[in-house]
Amino acid sequence: MTRAMGAAMRRIHVGNALSAFGLGFTVPYLYVYVAQVRGLGAMTAGLVLAVFAVAALIVLPFAGRAIVRRGPLPVLLAALGTAALGALGLGLAGGATTVLLSAAALGAGQAVMQPALATMIVDCSTADTRSRSFAMQFFLQNLGLGVGGLIGGHLVDTTRVSSFTLLFAIEAAMFLLLVVVMATVRMPHSPRMEDAPAGSVRRGWKQLLGNRAMVQLSVLGFVLFFACYGQFESGLSAYGVEAAGISTSALGTALAANTLMIVVAQFVVLKFVERRRRSRVIAAVGLIWAVAWLAAGYAGLGHGSQETATAAFVSTYALFGLGEAMLSPTVAPLVADLAPEGMAGQYNSAFALVKQLALAVGPAVGGPMGASLHAPYVVTFLLFSLGITWLALRLGRRLTVAQDQPWAAAKSRVVARGAAEPVTVEA
Repeated sequence: MTRAMGAAMRRIHVGNALSAFGLGFTVPYLYVYVAQVRGLGAMTAGLVLAVFAVAALIVLPFAGRAIVRRGPLPVLLAALGTAALGALGLGLAGGATTVLLSAAALGAGQAVMQPALATMIVDCSTADTRSRSFAMQFFLQNLGLGVGGLIGGHLVDTTRVSSFTLLFAIEAAMFLLLVVVMATVRMPHSPRMEDAPAGSVRRGWKQLLGNRAMVQLSVLGFVLFFACYGQFESGLSAYGVEAAGISTSALGTALAANTLMIVVAQFVVLKFVERRRRSRVIAAVGLIWAVAWLAAGYAGLGHGSQETATAAFVSTYALFGLGEAMLSPTVAPLVADLAPEGMAGQYNSAFALVKQLALAVGPAVGGPMGASLHAPYVVTFLLFSLGITWLALRLGRRLTVAQDQPWAAAKSRVVARGAAEPVTVEA
């Protein structure tokens, strides 16, 4: 990695932390703000949360095309400006229409930030540094979300609209500050398609769908996000409260355990997974999450004490965090390595689209099951976790050595170059 790439990467990581901090600042309090503080009712609040997902699903296919044609930095700056307008609009909005339009702007901007930042990481890293770069991104995102949520929780007051207006104004300021920070980034030259005809970009989607390994990874990604992230704040929390009798304070402890596990274990885990086959690491995550669902099953369906059930439930979230720490330096770099030259933005956007679909479907399926069908809920997602292992091993058979074991491929290239060097013998 060159000095210029290192400087750009540092700004990108600052961007990841600031954007996560801004979102953690407000997103946990959106429902309360819309339904109670603004007095717009539970239905409007539910629509606001749905608009976030719908806006992301609408803009992501176009975001990939824009990143490929124009580069990730201009797309990121446009997304940040849109998100800032959405955040400020939410803080000032008093009616349902304005709230929904502002939520759409914030959701669209947030969705586009993810593949744009991921593509910038790809452009500013090498095969040797990419896993560590994505691990740092995930670490800073979780840290930013946690710190933002903690500070935001101390600033809000449901009896004062002005406290929420201040909250959203600070979030908008964070996005605008990030515009200033990212505008100074000097991106290294990478292949773009700005001079190519539009049809060539459309053919990029056909090429992506024709990439069997990428299609398999997308299916695997859907199951990963559906069975884990899609259950955190819906099905699993409902199951914990209804089946295991978990208190709201214990649920908060479980969420904190998840974040703490990621923050503590991320770089310890990185040293372990960097030299392993990516497909085997993902397969191992499936087994870890299967154990997590067994712990959840014991918490809600066992006949132990309330203290034991709470400990088992907290362990479930901690085990999920361990799996997440293993995935962060594995899945995102694999998406980048599967992308042809100049197409990383489209591949990142496609994978982000898969993630959003899973996050939309996961709560809709898991929420009702977790609240009322306790045993079927645990068994279903235990099987999904084992399915992750099966899908990962199946994907491994389709990956090249460079994609599944980049460290081994790099070592082979070094050995090959050494063997090819001519040996000179002095007379």
